[in-house]
Amino acid sequence: YHRRLTDLSSKIGPRRLALAAAWLTVGLMAASITRWPLLVVVVPGLGIGLPLLLGKPSNRELELLQALDRWVRTMAAILPTGRSIGDAIRVSVRQAPTLLVEPLSLLVDRLDDRWTLTQALYAMADDLDSADADAVLASLALAAQRGGTGAQATLSSLADAIQERLKALREIEAERAKPRIVVRQVTTITLTVLGGALLFGGTFFEPYRSGIGQVILAVLITAYLGSLVFLRRLTVARPRQRILRRAT
Repeated sequence: YHRRLTDLSSKIGPRRLALAAAWLTVGLMAASITRWPLLVVVVPGLGIGLPLLLGKPSNRELELLQALDRWVRTMAAILPTGRSIGDAIRVSVRQAPTLLVEPLSLLVDRLDDRWTLTQALYAMADDLDSADADAVLASLALAAQRGGTGAQATLSSLADAIQERLKALREIEAERAKPRIVVRQVTTITLTVLGGALLFGGTFFEPYRSGIGQVILAVLITAYLGSLVFLRRLTVARPRQRILRRAT
């Protein structure tokens, strides 16, 4: 049992455990002051959940596209030196963006294990699982099958296309951020007003101390959190359909 707890704490992380313990303490204090048992659960839930729901979600698509843009430009600069595509990939690992270092290193390992370049590129596409990566790696695989002919021109065109897509994605991300900012402001104001009313409102919230009142309060909070979850799902980018299938 102790070992399971240790494994769980290592997965969650000491910082998150400390944060959860702090919010649980605040919830216990709030419940004892207001005599609302529900606050033991609500306060930690809001303290931990709201930053996740109202914070900026990670955009792997944008981050990966930025990494691909840097890598493609690096490859385009290496190829004119007379190297083959495979050799250029090996050299590019040392200058690759952090997000691509591991997939590229694995690609080189596969080449060392006598995989063909096409097989290794398609396997890397499966590792990255991205439509943008598929376009880049499929172009490299096609150029490799043609003996490297036109590889530099292909990469230069890809770099220009990636730049256009990056510009579009950044504009989309800016538009998605606007409703999150508004909801964050409304939530902050609402919690501040409700907290002040709870402390100084006298008997205004007295009905919520009853059993049925606690149930109604739980339903209202759940409904609000549900709307935040729905909003977050609307502002998270959906992955595009891939063009390459799993390598065999």
